[in-house]
Amino acid sequence: MKKIIALLMALLMIGVVFAGCAQSTDTAADATVGADADSDLAYVLEKGTLVVGITDFEPMDYQNESGVWVGFDADLSKLFGEYIGAAVEFVEIDWDNKILELDGKTIDCVWNGMTLTDEVKSSMETSVAYCNNAQVVVVNADVADQYQDADACKELNFAVEAGSAGREQADAYGFTYTEVKDQATALMEVASGTSDAAIIDSLMAAAMIGEGTGYEQLTYTVALNSEEYGVGFRKGSDIAAKFNEFFAEATADGTVDGIAETYGVSAALIK
Repeated sequence: MKKIIALLMALLMIGVVFAGCAQSTDTAADATVGADADSDLAYVLEKGTLVVGITDFEPMDYQNESGVWVGFDADLSKLFGEYIGAAVEFVEIDWDNKILELDGKTIDCVWNGMTLTDEVKSSMETSVAYCNNAQVVVVNADVADQYQDADACKELNFAVEAGSAGREQADAYGFTYTEVKDQATALMEVASGTSDAAIIDSLMAAAMIGEGTGYEQLTYTVALNSEEYGVGFRKGSDIAAKFNEFFAEATADGTVDGIAETYGVSAALIK
C-alpha cells in the first residue's frame, strides 16, 4: 500500500512539473506573439507581402505595355521588398482615402510620389524625403502666356486629384476646382476641354506633357509651392526605419541614381 501511495505521489509531482513547463512555454509563446504584434515589419514578413498603395502617376508608378507596374517608386519598392524579404503587391487606391486604407491594413504603405504634408506627417510614420517637387498649373499651350502668375489663374476652372497636395494648393489660392480620381484624369480633363487647367506634380508634368508626349498641346506655367516626397507607413511602424536604412545603402551604391536616370528624375533627387 505504501508503495502504491509513493508511486501516486511521484506521478503527481511529475504532472506538476510538466504543467509548469507547459505554462512557461505558453507564456513565452504569448510574449513572442505580443512582440510580433507590435512590429509592423514582423506582420508584413509573416504574411509575406508588402502591399503598396499607388495611383497611376508617371514617372513614379504606371503600367507599361505589358501591364506591369513600373516607375521610379515602383522599381524602388520592388528592390525594398527584396531587401526585407517580402513580395511586393501594388494596389490602386483612392488617394483621398490613403490614411484609412493604411490604418485598415488594406495596404502597408503609401509609395506614390507622396508629398510630405503636415496631415501626412501627423497621420503616418514617414520616411526620409527622397525627391523635390512642386505643384504646377497645367494649361493649353496656346493660352499659356495669359496665365503666368497665380492671380491670373484665379479665373480658371481647375481639375485636381482628390485628397492631393494639388487640391491643398487650389484651396490655398482660392481657385475654383473639381476633384477627380487622379492626376492622370486631371490632365485628360484639360486636354478634352472639360476643365481649363489642372494642378499636378512638376515631376509628372515633366514626364507627361509637352513635345514628344501624349499631351503635346499642354504646358505648365506657375509653380505654386515647393515640397518633398516621402513614403508613408502606419503610425509607429518600424518599416519606416528599415526603408531609411535601405535607401541610404541604395543611394551609396548608385542604385537610386540608376533608377532615377531611367525615369528622368535625377535632378529632383535629395541626397
